Amino acid sequence: MPKVAIICGSGLGGLADLLENSVAFPYKDIPHFPQSTVPGHAGNLVFGELQGKACVCMQGRFHYYEGYSIAMVTYPVRVFTLLGVETLIVTNAAGGLNPKFNVGDVMLIRDHINMPGLAGINPLRGHNDDRFGVRFPCMSDAYDADLGRLAREVAEEQGCSSFLQQGVYCNVGGPAFETVAESKILLSLGADAVGMSTVPEVIVARHGGLRVFGLSLITNRVVSEYGSQDRVNHEEVLEITQRRTQDLQKLIINLLARI
Repeated sequence: MPKVAIICGSGLGGLADLLENSVAFPYKDIPHFPQSTVPGHAGNLVFGELQGKACVCMQGRFHYYEGYSIAMVTYPVRVFTLLGVETLIVTNAAGGLNPKFNVGDVMLIRDHINMPGLAGINPLRGHNDDRFGVRFPCMSDAYDADLGRLAREVAEEQGCSSFLQQGVYCNVGGPAFETVAESKILLSLGADAVGMSTVPEVIVARHGGLRVFGLSLITNRVVSEYGSQDRVNHEEVLEITQRRTQDLQKLIINLLARI
């Protein structure tokens, strides 16, 4: 059974193709699984091995803006927990808020801000299933510090330190990109990058006792000034992702070898 689960963000599903002895199951063939509707999310659950470790990889995730309940968005993480997964690796494509970040940077997620959660849209809302965890789980240590330190060591060894950042990821509901005013608010709250995923999965994983490691690929600069001619679009996100895919895959593979 897999001990590591990897959720691949927009355009990052190629990592699953590197699994050895792999078996893929399309989401549509798995009972009760939602379907991916976003370009760049292939929609397969792939079992196999990376660096000799049994893994399961999601080629594409689910989003609240697709119309799924927040419980359904995080349903795969519950499945991973019941399968005996111990470590969850989450990746995503995100917009850069921090002015020191460049397009193509990779941000280690140190913490998060859950905007929908602050408004009550939390995957743990409702009856608590004691099989998974306690009613009020701690989130101050959501992202495993030891895995973060190990990732920085691996990045330095493979020559990725020049574009490796660390920061706070902010989850918003989507699917519309942020207005200038919203971007200014998020930056003032301490967010370094913004996206429309990941955090619900992390909350459910931590509720179930899984260690979590997260990476954001900075695919665009968030428009934060009036009069700017920049326009964010999903095609740009996928293009930048393709450019940095090899570095991201190498980082995760080398990290797995050290876990």
